[in-house]
Amino acid sequence: MHIVDVAEFYAPLGGGVKTYIDAKLAFAHQNGARVSVIAPGPEDRVEPRDGGQIIYVKAPAIPVDTRYHVFWKAAPVHALLDEMKADVVEASSPFRGAWIVADWQGHAARRTHKALFMHADPIAAHLQVWAQDWLSADTVDKLASPGWRYLARTAKPYDSVVVGSRWFGQRIQRHGGIASTLVPLGVDTELFHPTRRDCELRRQLLAEFGLPPSGRLLIGVGRHHHEKQWPVVFEAVGALKDEGVAMIQIGNGFANEKITRAAEAAGNVKLLGHVGDRQLLARILASADAMIHGSRAETFGLVASEGLASGIPLILPSAGGCTDAADPAWAELYEPGNPTAARDAIHRLLTRNPDELRIAAIGARHSHISTPAQHFERLFNLYSNSTPPMLHPLPTAASDIGPVAAAA
Repeated sequence: MHIVDVAEFYAPLGGGVKTYIDAKLAFAHQNGARVSVIAPGPEDRVEPRDGGQIIYVKAPAIPVDTRYHVFWKAAPVHALLDEMKADVVEASSPFRGAWIVADWQGHAARRTHKALFMHADPIAAHLQVWAQDWLSADTVDKLASPGWRYLARTAKPYDSVVVGSRWFGQRIQRHGGIASTLVPLGVDTELFHPTRRDCELRRQLLAEFGLPPSGRLLIGVGRHHHEKQWPVVFEAVGALKDEGVAMIQIGNGFANEKITRAAEAAGNVKLLGHVGDRQLLARILASADAMIHGSRAETFGLVASEGLASGIPLILPSAGGCTDAADPAWAELYEPGNPTAARDAIHRLLTRNPDELRIAAIGARHSHISTPAQHFERLFNLYSNSTPPMLHPLPTAASDIGPVAAAA
């Protein structure tokens, strides 16, 4: 089976989309399939990979984040699609890339299954965040009806729509009438594991705040972009400074200056920047007392699953894909964008029995988390049994994929 992924947000220095697609290439290499990625870039270039290739099409950079480029001309992408004669063409954003794939015509297009993997929620990520001080999220969704109609028109030409979280699938069905198939994403449960907990590392991290081991250490992971809502989280954490609570945050992005000011204002938040060492990242996660997140616009919620896989409880907004990993046994939820509600959620979780929370979180590894292999096996099996039928199915039938995220 040959899958062509028209990936609008794949970049050499990218974040979650790059990590995801690189894992897809690795799975294809191990399972007799092939993945070709068409991505916008600074120049026309082909990068061979085990499992397929990355084909960069020259396109303009995004001004606010020049790591990424945006598709402009359709003709070069259409020419590549005609040449590659894929079994599946997958678009992974609801923007220019999706329309280029939808508008692709001809014999090769008619024999190809077109799939839209919804990677983004622009209404939650932008409109709801920008208007949260004046309007409720429900009001914004109602006012954004043209945006929902746009997403529905974008999805209509596709043979299938795929989502990575139950929350997001329900959201696009409710507001856009878009039917979808849930294929939960997976996390590396060998890397993110409770046994990575390092009491000495935890002691050192708390000591940087002048706190003893009896202090409480929170962790947040994510880009420094407005939809991640880090200032809201930091304000909530800062309100608990006198209660021995501290937080470390991992990530970077174009909003670094604003995020830095918010961390300094809190007084008990330390920014670690980007941590490229995945082993160290896993140790830090497992060594924290809880993970806190702020984004209502997560479509996958992978970061919460990584925290849960590490055996730590969660403090999450009550909207967004991260809620797929939440359960009252190991999580507290709060109203998105509300620092007072976030502070109260932190306080509620930290006054609960930490041993019971940890035991519950560790148990959730078997009920609420899937692995990348399980995700790709399910996705490739979906494509190989879809309509139009695949010409080159996987060499063997997909096996039982085991528990998937948000199975409960």
